[in-house]
Amino acid sequence: MKHSLSVLFLFFSSLLYAQSYTLHKVNTNSTASFRGLSVVDNNVAWVSGSLGQVGRTTDGGKSWTFNTVEGFEKSEFRSLYAFDSERAIIANAGSPGYILLTTNGGKNWKTIRIFTHKDTFFDGIDFWNDREGILYGDPVEGKMFLLRTSDGGLTWKEVSNPPMLETGEASFAASGTGIRCTNEKLVTICTGGTVSRLWISQDKGDHWTAFPTPIIQGKSTTGIFSFTQNENRLMIVGGDFKEENSTRLHHFYSTDSGRHWLVPTAPARGYRECIEAITKNVLIAAGPSGVDISYDNGDQWNALSNEKELHTVRKARKGSLVIAAGGNGKLFLIR
Repeated sequence: MKHSLSVLFLFFSSLLYAQSYTLHKVNTNSTASFRGLSVVDNNVAWVSGSLGQVGRTTDGGKSWTFNTVEGFEKSEFRSLYAFDSERAIIANAGSPGYILLTTNGGKNWKTIRIFTHKDTFFDGIDFWNDREGILYGDPVEGKMFLLRTSDGGLTWKEVSNPPMLETGEASFAASGTGIRCTNEKLVTICTGGTVSRLWISQDKGDHWTAFPTPIIQGKSTTGIFSFTQNENRLMIVGGDFKEENSTRLHHFYSTDSGRHWLVPTAPARGYRECIEAITKNVLIAAGPSGVDISYDNGDQWNALSNEKELHTVRKARKGSLVIAAGGNGKLFLIR
């Protein structure tokens, strides 16, 4: 009887907690598919995606201003990093690859660098601080494509000793959360495809160590799509984007920095493109088939919403603002 009461208590507690966060839709009047999202603080956030569109809010997501980058009307800006309300960097997915910078809130954009190699495909960007950052992409001539900046994105240089990847090992520009710069020098990048690993550098990208993962892999559509570190847990999500509802080998966590992996007691539902830490205990995972939430740092997951086509969720770097973005101009505040 005591065991039954405990189970019931946990069940109803999870239902209560599940009502703590709700998706609040924001009208955008846009049909773009958003995969780039950078939330600076409780007021400022930027979003970018297809049709060359970039959006910005300065009032905590209540209202947005959208602009189409001139000359890039057919581009997909999946990589985005915003420093503040005026300055941001975007990079497109595909070849040729462009890195663009604005210093006036997105009214005008300056082309910083162009990469014409046929295999150019940027997957994500992140910064340690306002000056030092790193951008990565699919392999070029077998090596992970890596660029670094030390002047806030004004200039970029190729990393001299990038990791050599296995044949068919690449990355997914699905949510912008395949790369994370943490502490002062640590950077982690996930790969997928025929091989899906976590690549970790302790010195801003000069040297790398690869950690194998048990997530589904072996095809170009499979692998890790997103990861996050929260407290003592490193968590990965992904799957096969051609099998959105499959739960096969799509969600794991590690308590020893990726050396060993465990399966959550109740994983997220199916293929997920993004996982984001909201507090020290709360995490959100999103994908084309819905949004899930965990209140115990990733061990048990519950459905938060069945909203479709949400690709990315990001929390403010300085603050509590949480935004989700996706296809067909979808933007939501999560609170």
